[in-house]
Amino acid sequence: MTDDDKSGLDAVDAGPVPSDASEAAAVGSTGDPEDHASVSALLEKFGDAITRHRLAAGDQWVVWVDPARSLEILSWLKDDPDQRYDMMSDVTAVDYGGGQPINVVYQMFSTVHKHELRVRCELPLDALEIDSVCGLWKSANWLEREVYDLFGVTFKGHPDLRRILMPDDYAEGHPLRKDFPLRGRFSRIEQTRRALNQDVEHYYSADDLARGGRPQQVPPVEVGTLGEGQPETEMEG
Repeated sequence: MTDDDKSGLDAVDAGPVPSDASEAAAVGSTGDPEDHASVSALLEKFGDAITRHRLAAGDQWVVWVDPARSLEILSWLKDDPDQRYDMMSDVTAVDYGGGQPINVVYQMFSTVHKHELRVRCELPLDALEIDSVCGLWKSANWLEREVYDLFGVTFKGHPDLRRILMPDDYAEGHPLRKDFPLRGRFSRIEQTRRALNQDVEHYYSADDLARGGRPQQVPPVEVGTLGEGQPETEMEG
C-alpha cells in the first residue's frame, strides 16, 4: 500500500506513538526556588521528599514529591499560614508510556496569597496507589474518581472510589493509559455483542435501582396501533 492509498484508519491500526518522556522532562528550567516562596519553603522543610522542581511555561512552578509523603506535604501546603493553598483546581494524571511511572498531578491555588503551584507524584506501574486528598479539598472527590477510572490509580481513603465516566462493569481497562488500544481491548464483534446484550439496569447505579425499583421500559408499538384517530404519519419529528 502506498502513502496515497492510506486513510486515517491506518493510524488507528498502527496504535499510539509512544511519548518521549526524556524530552518531556527536559522542558523548562530548574529556575531559582527563591523566586517562589512555597518552593523554597518546601525544600527547606521536607528536604529529600522534594525530589526535584522545575519552572515550566514561563511562570508555572512544578515540584515532584515523594508519594509516600504526599498527604503530609499537601496538608502542610493547605494549612500552613504562609501557604494556604485553599483551592484544588485539578487532580489529573499523565502516562508517558514505555513502562515509565504514571504522574499524579495536583494543580493548586492560594486565594489568600495569590500563588499557584503544581505538585506531581510519580507512581511505578506495579504500585499505582496514593493517599486521597478528599479530606483536604472536597473538589478532589470526583477528580480522583476520574483518575482511578481512566488511569487505574487507587486513592487510599477515598470515600466512594468507583468509576465515574466508564460503566461500573467496564471490562477493557483504563482508557487513558498509553498501553490501551485505540479501538479497545475487545474485538468489534465482542464489543457489539456486549452492547446488544446489555440490560436496562446497566444505565443505572445500584443506589438508583434500590431507591426507584425496576426502571420503566416502554413496550414496543406495533404498526397501526398508535392510537385511535392518530395515523402513524403524525408521529414524525
